[in-house]
Amino acid sequence: MSRGIRLLLSAPALFTPFFFALAARAAEGAGGVADQPIGITFKWIHFVLLAVFLIWLFGFKLPGSTFRPNAARISEAISKATAAKAEADRQLREAAVKLTSLEQEVAAFRAVALKESTAEVERLRAATRAEAAKIQAAGKAEIAAAERAARVELKALAARLAVDKAQTLVAQQMTPAVQDALIHNFVQSLQGRPN
Repeated sequence: MSRGIRLLLSAPALFTPFFFALAARAAEGAGGVADQPIGITFKWIHFVLLAVFLIWLFGFKLPGSTFRPNAARISEAISKATAAKAEADRQLREAAVKLTSLEQEVAAFRAVALKESTAEVERLRAATRAEAAKIQAAGKAEIAAAERAARVELKALAARLAVDKAQTLVAQQMTPAVQDALIHNFVQSLQGRPN
């Protein structure tokens, strides 16, 4: 228990005997002590003592023990709230700066994205043109290869047809007398050559 509260609780115990003595004195006097000058003086002394006690109690003791800690807590809470408000204002300013820089960053990102998409479209167009040129060259090469194959096949067909025609002509014109003459000419050509 604090010293001020103990003193406050013991104050009525100190003044109680004084009040009882004053009441006994008034009862002894049987009647007119309050009206006599000494009674009025005691009344004024009692009033002054009571007023001084109440002023001392409510002016110095109670405010110090009751209101000072509360005032300190309130003052501390006010200083914390002021610091928190300053921090919130700082964060608000930072957020506003970030918001304006964010808008600039978004605009920069959009510009970069537009530039990259334009470059990508151009790259795709160039790749498409290159692929079309490759396809066209492959088509021409394939046509040329097919043309060569057709020529070779046509030559083979023409040779086969020529051989077939020659066989039919030879078969029609070859008689046993022509065969004997051919063999005789071949044998003579072999005799004339040295081995």
